[in-house]
Amino acid sequence: MALARLSLNHLHAFAAASRHLNFTRAADELCVTQAAVSHQIKALEAQIGQRLFLRTARGLQLSDEGARLAPLVQQAFALLDKAVQLLDERAPPERLTVAVVGTYAQGWLLERLPQFQAEHPHIELRLQTHNNKLDLATETIDAAIRFGDGAWRSTHAVPLQAAPLTPLCAPALAATLARAADLRRCTLLRSYRAEDWPAWSRAAGIEPLAARGPQFDSSVLMVQAALLGSGVALAPAAMFRRELAEGRLVQPFGVAVDVGRYWLTRPLGREPSSALRAFEGWLQASLAPADAQPPALS
Repeated sequence: MALARLSLNHLHAFAAASRHLNFTRAADELCVTQAAVSHQIKALEAQIGQRLFLRTARGLQLSDEGARLAPLVQQAFALLDKAVQLLDERAPPERLTVAVVGTYAQGWLLERLPQFQAEHPHIELRLQTHNNKLDLATETIDAAIRFGDGAWRSTHAVPLQAAPLTPLCAPALAATLARAADLRRCTLLRSYRAEDWPAWSRAAGIEPLAARGPQFDSSVLMVQAALLGSGVALAPAAMFRRELAEGRLVQPFGVAVDVGRYWLTRPLGREPSSALRAFEGWLQASLAPADAQPPALS
């Protein structure tokens, strides 16, 4: 079907709705009503003779035809926006919304943000924190930095930093630990990943440790509890370098285990914006050579 027969308004509504997977948020972006967006999508579907969206128990989803069309239509409108901005020096900065797992935000990203803003003043970076459990298909974000093995469904994942886990605790508690087996008499703080302490035990060559201490959904909170003397945390030492350098936190054993790393992720099939490409390039260029290496198998 020739483009001239299709309404740009209808295509614009589809571009916004396919990005948000939500007609209400698309309407807010376009400054129209939700009913108007719904009407434009139905009109576009009638013109091309294909269903572009499906309503499921998980919410609005793209059909196979919609998934093929969405990246190209979104890219086309992004190019149009960029062309118009070239004519207007007063154009607002390009917005980029990134969800970041809190440990990475505090341990690496925040102190480097001024550098990113200096190198990319045209990008307005918006950060949200999360506890590593999120669904990119339903979140109104452009990308997410998260911890794991990189094998998330329908997700494009770019490896960032290795993050081997190791016991961390307050100096007074560390002074009582002569060998790994001494951890059996300690309160072992834990994350929602039940396999972490057993994996570290195997790497240390001891019988599996049973973590029965408090459970946290954030390594930042878990290590804060360890700093206050609540027990031993199993966390990525690379994200707590300041606390270790200051002597407030101690790594009592040299053994670390790789159970994942940090990744920059986005929905598979969604064309990244120029801002996201710039952010990805900056992240990779900012990594130390040791950080950029693939994680070693434990």
